[in-house]
Amino acid sequence: MIQEKIVSLPKLLKALKKHPKNKIVFTNGIFDIIHAGHVTYLEKARKQGDILIIALNSDSSTKRLKGPNRPINSLADRQKVVAAFESVSFVISFSESTPLKLIKKILPHVLVKGGDYEINKMVGYAEVTKNGGKVLTIPFLKGRSTTNTIKKALAGS
Repeated sequence: MIQEKIVSLPKLLKALKKHPKNKIVFTNGIFDIIHAGHVTYLEKARKQGDILIIALNSDSSTKRLKGPNRPINSLADRQKVVAAFESVSFVISFSESTPLKLIKKILPHVLVKGGDYEINKMVGYAEVTKNGGKVLTIPFLKGRSTTNTIKKALAGS
């Protein structure tokens, strides 16, 4: 079941066509070291619709965004972990710095990001709202951050 959730774009689009009345929610990120903040975020994102699509940054994309020491876990491992969540319907990856190409192809009904984003500046905002969809943020769970988790681990705490 987990492996079936990890899809290519053609397979995803084919699956979505089978459920034209379902409300599609899209979010993206690195999801490198999963913590309680990720779990809460994914649960809240899924409540926004019927199908939750997670777009993961590829390893090369992650390195460009986070530096040469990231990701900690490979794309294949991150895909399996994220796909294991009951709230997640599909997992797809992208190599670009942003998921704009995917958003344009999928045209989700709801685009979600973490609370540190400004809604009208989010990648995909124009495409989703032009298509009648909504864009929203979900507040972070206080004190939860992959970067802080890594710093804490490196400090030996």
